[in-house]
Amino acid sequence: MRIAHVTATFPPYYAGTGLVCFYQAEGLARLGYSVTVFTAASSFGSAGAPAGVVVRHLPALFRIGNAPFLPGLLALRNVDIIHLHHPFIFGAEMIRLVSALRDIPFVLTHHNDLMGIGFRRYLFDLYTLMVTPFVFSGARRWIVVSQDYAVSSRLASLFRRRWDHVVEIPNGVDTDLFRPDANGRPLRRRLGIPEEARVLLFVGALDRAHHFKGVDYLLRAFSRIQATDVWLVLVGDGEMRPSLEALAGELGIGPRVRFVGVVPHRELPPFYVASDLVVLPSFPPESFGMVLIEAMACGRPVLAHHIPGVRSVVTDGMDGLLAQPGDMDDWVEKAQALLDDPQRRREMGAQGRAKVEDQFAWHRIIPRLVRVYEEALS
Repeated sequence: MRIAHVTATFPPYYAGTGLVCFYQAEGLARLGYSVTVFTAASSFGSAGAPAGVVVRHLPALFRIGNAPFLPGLLALRNVDIIHLHHPFIFGAEMIRLVSALRDIPFVLTHHNDLMGIGFRRYLFDLYTLMVTPFVFSGARRWIVVSQDYAVSSRLASLFRRRWDHVVEIPNGVDTDLFRPDANGRPLRRRLGIPEEARVLLFVGALDRAHHFKGVDYLLRAFSRIQATDVWLVLVGDGEMRPSLEALAGELGIGPRVRFVGVVPHRELPPFYVASDLVVLPSFPPESFGMVLIEAMACGRPVLAHHIPGVRSVVTDGMDGLLAQPGDMDDWVEKAQALLDDPQRRREMGAQGRAKVEDQFAWHRIIPRLVRVYEEALS
């Protein structure tokens, strides 16, 4: 089977959609399939292609945020099936046309809804109303990262029309790379964090495309934690970083906050192991939260918001805690409870690791993806 994956983002831009595409392509290639990834040429430099995978970095005629216009997609041919990672403004429409013109079936994974801020919000609303149904109508299968998110997403009415073609395939994690036995002590020393300090960790992009990650909310919540031995480490970068650094200064927490910038994905495990609690203060349209399963794989408890998708990843009270979105008092109370109870953190971390091995290891997920392709082709 010759498979084409089409994605707007891809490493070395480290965000959920591109990483999922990376690992899916790698897993398929390990099973002997011919896999080519089509994505935009990156301004972030280059990253190694997944083993056995061809990655074609197409020049963008122009781009709006994370939406590159790639005319080269129109030349896509000589494959048996296309896997579109959605949303991909410009690219999704072209794949719909290529599929119809060349009679190449395609499936799509809907990673999350389009929700912008400011003027972008109205553009995204119009796009979702006018273009998304056209794209979806051509796909033979619709993959969602969780059914919980699908039934509460802005596209729920679309999903209900063809619910028998909706397939849940969660995101996964490399359980050989993300392990509890990674060494985090040298990292703490390098960041100037005392050995006895308790550390909160956030991992995510700090750009407008990921405004829903709630980093400003996190900083304000962290400022309410009075203990001076609690530190916050933020991994990620983007155009919002300067304003977030300024906010940390205004809140008086600057000395206990570390912005470390972009960290290559394979170098993340020591950051998780060096932390005591991993936090994801996202709001909708967050649909899953790969950092949650990476943290669990490293034996760390998590704190996130009780929102669709995320609540299907975290079992509240077992491998982490879920706070009510927008209730900062609840968030701070739950963070403080875990920070003050090392035994509970260890128990949650162990339960999270076991859960990931059972449900979210890539070797368990890739065969399910193959079955979707086979169903679509038949």
